[in-house]
Amino acid sequence: METITDIVRKQPMSARDKALLCAHEALQYKALDLVLLDLTGLSSFTDYFLICSGKSSRQVQGIADNLESGLTKAGIKPLGIEGRVDGHWVLMDYVDVVIHIFYEPVRYFYDLESLWSDARRVIWSENAAIPEREMDEGAI
Repeated sequence: METITDIVRKQPMSARDKALLCAHEALQYKALDLVLLDLTGLSSFTDYFLICSGKSSRQVQGIADNLESGLTKAGIKPLGIEGRVDGHWVLMDYVDVVIHIFYEPVRYFYDLESLWSDARRVIWSENAAIPEREMDEGAI
């Protein structure tokens, strides 16, 4: 069976494919309420936001640690990571994908989904073993 690392190394990844891979990896580590927003044309600093939650600061830290490790194994390294020590809001910058992992109450306080309400939500399959390569444009 082909692993995610095998697929990543076969061909260059588009920003969309990288965002789908990040979403898939986050779910492997029990990230909750995952939302993938397409910011193409709305933002000059990234193409996608991945927003998810944990039920505790320890879970948030665990998701971030394991997500970084899994993506690094696939050859994808972060430009920077902020907020890991407190575990209330971890921001992981992968250039064209920015991952926000929130402790649940903090997520609702900042409500990034509403701040970026013009962004399209990407439809994707949570049950796929590997993120789908060809998808319809991210309509709600």
